[in-house]
Amino acid sequence: MKKILLFMAVGALTFHMNAQVTTPQPSPFSKVEQKVGLTDFTIEYSRPGVKGRTIFGDLVPYDKVWRMGANKNSIITFTDNVTIMGQILEAGSYAIFAKPGKEVWEVLFYSDTENWGTPEKWDDGKVAARVNAEVFPVPFNVENFTIDINQITNSGATLEFLWEKTYIAVPFTVPTDDKVLASINDALNGTPKASDYYAAAVYYSEEGKDLKQAKEWMDKAMKMTEKPMFYQLRQQSVIYAKAGDKKGAIKIAKQSLEASKKAGNDDYVKMNLDSIKEWEK
Repeated sequence: MKKILLFMAVGALTFHMNAQVTTPQPSPFSKVEQKVGLTDFTIEYSRPGVKGRTIFGDLVPYDKVWRMGANKNSIITFTDNVTIMGQILEAGSYAIFAKPGKEVWEVLFYSDTENWGTPEKWDDGKVAARVNAEVFPVPFNVENFTIDINQITNSGATLEFLWEKTYIAVPFTVPTDDKVLASINDALNGTPKASDYYAAAVYYSEEGKDLKQAKEWMDKAMKMTEKPMFYQLRQQSVIYAKAGDKKGAIKIAKQSLEASKKAGNDDYVKMNLDSIKEWEK
């Protein structure tokens, strides 16, 4: 019995010696994952708070390199070459720094990501791109430093930075068109399926490319499809309208309308009704 009690006492003592206090980080870690076109983006950074302080021009001085966040460097990673305000950045990972100013920030993409904060010895040779971004005031307080990707299209988006009452936007483009056109060429020169013709037609339509070609591909897709769905017919009608064939567009839209009603999809019912009304004018 004494041995059991001794064992329990030693175990309890060991537990108390090894236990650690766990508390929240003052600048919590955040991870943003976003696909733009066909390019994958990841942003990893920490989010300090305002906490009643004056940030820019005080806690973060003007005209000095700042690590854009807290703790380890803020790091952005992307899977394709991107163009940032006219400058090409190769696929990979970059630390994001900035020189904040009252009216303009200089945003820097640094090829060395293994720093904790600002590099001890700054190397201009490691600056892969530097761009100037205008400062915009925010009419409310943004408590935690925020990096996000918004204004997303197939061909690009905007890298956004917000903190306190300051907003910075850095637009960029991605090589979606090159990749899509290559995939269309490969698929349609092989053994294309209905889905290949359909996807190619919709892409050409949405990007304002050769509408005659889009119409031809969509017709092939529909002929190869035993029972087209209401949303497929909807896309076909839109392509016909864009190509100038309003009569054909109305006919197909009415087919999509009936199929939408049977499917119980009110959104497509409304879209078709609105389009038919517009195209009949």
